[in-house]
Parts: sequence; C-alpha cells; structure tokens
Amino acid sequence: MAEKTKRSITIDAPADRVMAVIADFAAYPTWVAAAKTVEVLDTRPDGLADRVRFVLDAGIVKDTYVLRYQWAEDGRAVSWELESGEIQKAQSGSYVLNDTADGGTVVDYRLTVDVNIPMIGLFKRKAEKVITDTALKELKKQVEG
Repeated sequence: MAEKTKRSITIDAPADRVMAVIADFAAYPTWVAAAKTVEVLDTRPDGLADRVRFVLDAGIVKDTYVLRYQWAEDGRAVSWELESGEIQKAQSGSYVLNDTADGGTVVDYRLTVDVNIPMIGLFKRKAEKVITDTALKELKKQVEG
C-alpha cells in the first residue's frame, strides 16, 4: 500500500504568484531539474491545464507519464492523479497554499507514488522525501528569484 509523503515550505510571495508558477507547466523544464519536457495535452475552459504529459529524467529514475489535474475554485489548491505512466502505476499529489501573516505563502505538498518495479518501503519513502523536498526548494527558488 502506498504511503503519503507531506512536506511544507514558506515562500516569500503571495499565493497567487506561487500558484501562477505551479500552473505554468510550459516553463517547468527551465526550473525543474528532472523535467526534460512538459506538454499540456488538454486545458479547461478557464485555461488551466487538465491533462499534462511529463518526460522525467532524474538520473536512475526515468519515466514518461500523464497527470490529470483538479484546480480549487479559490486558486489556493491543485491536486492530481496519474492517468498513465511507464514505471508508475499510481501517483496522487497536491499543493495547498496558505497565507502567512507577513504576506508570504506556506505551501503544503502531498505526494503518493507507487511504481511497477519492486521497491523496499524504506527506499520508496526516501525517494518520495527527496522528490518533495527538491520540488519545494525549486519552486521557492523560481518564485522568489
């Protein structure tokens, strides 16, 4: 059974700016080290991505997969589910944004990944921790930079 990994980071920017970076999939290859190509396959009537294809190369882990997105009406959360993947058999995740008192944003990132290859639970949890920590640090650098 897959376990959920949760990490948080505070970004010195308002939530709408953070969400704009999260939603700009075309720019991911410029700031997400492991993202080689990212293509929006379908969009919603409001212009937000509905389905997105990723080609990921994180050294030992390489995968091509499609995620389906759900966007909160208030613009403060997005979640996704794996539609198809080469080595992943499941992925679900979310970003939830909350304001800080000083005008920043706390980003809560949840991720659950299950792969088609056998993997000891300890290694899987470690990989999820690395993925979430790296994603949050890259997001913070992109938004604040």
